[in-house]
Amino acid sequence: MNNFDKESKYHRAKERVALIKKFYTNLISYIIFIAFLAGVNFYVNEWSRPWFLWAAFGWGIGIVFHAIKAFEWIPFMNKNWEDRKIKEFMEEENNRSNNKWS
Repeated sequence: MNNFDKESKYHRAKERVALIKKFYTNLISYIIFIAFLAGVNFYVNEWSRPWFLWAAFGWGIGIVFHAIKAFEWIPFMNKNWEDRKIKEFMEEENNRSNNKWS
């Protein structure tokens, strides 16, 4: 394995760790803010109208998509898939240009 491959893998791992860190930061913010909204909702009308659930649901959808991307639960959202597709398209382009003059 050459030095370029090691650096490339290191940078991909570093990017993934940063993405996971952002996810956890977002999750903690979500928990704190939704708990605050729930407290305000209880204080204002004692759960007669739980309006804080709208914010929890909306932000929760974003949290789910962030988790899918951060933990690579869907295979076509990760960096390896992107690299394979780039190589595949480059090979197709090379084959087309080579066959053009043959």
